[in-house]
Amino acid sequence: MAERILIVEDETKIAGVLVDYLAQAGYAVHHLARGDAVEPWLAEHPVDLVLLDLMLPGKDGLEVCKALRAPAPGRVAPAIIMVTARVDEIDRLLGLELGADDYICKPFSPREVVARVKAVLRRGQRPAAPAAPDQGLHLDDAGWRATLDGHDLGLTAVEYQLLKVLSARPGRIFSREQLMDAMYRDERVVADRTVDSHIKKLRRKLDERAPGRELIRSVYGLGYKYEP
Repeated sequence: MAERILIVEDETKIAGVLVDYLAQAGYAVHHLARGDAVEPWLAEHPVDLVLLDLMLPGKDGLEVCKALRAPAPGRVAPAIIMVTARVDEIDRLLGLELGADDYICKPFSPREVVARVKAVLRRGQRPAAPAAPDQGLHLDDAGWRATLDGHDLGLTAVEYQLLKVLSARPGRIFSREQLMDAMYRDERVVADRTVDSHIKKLRRKLDERAPGRELIRSVYGLGYKYEP
């Protein structure tokens, strides 16, 4: 299934260009022109990413961003990229502090927008459905601590990041490139086999607490997935 994107933009020409470029890139795209229409629409149509303009009628982009990042039972939070013509640093920082994943300043190249969208989705760091509670896996971001059936797994920071990404979306296959993005946010260059090495260590620690369950599986030629 194509990844889903909601464009919230009140300038019709800009919205039309973005819809065309993102659709050509293979995404399923929908457009809204008002900020106060976003939450009701998302309640019925969950998406993977929201491309959110700052200046909108009804409700501005920062208000919408804050609302989407507020905890809500059963809601899977999408990634958010803010789009703004206001270049002062306060708006930029405020947008990110409210939970935006990235921002783009107008005027922009549509190709740049597509590249930014791909990069944000590739990180695989979006808050999503938690790991199934009956499996007993719990992640504590504050302490970078993972427990399985009440037992501390003793993970390194990199192993914790890997497990967090994989377990957030059970059944989804992550490529080595996607997992490297999660492991090394400073964009350092590392060998593909580095991921394999960390996965091997993570699997060993999981197996010590859940023998024979094989929570992390390899998919030949594609990558890895978490299956509780």
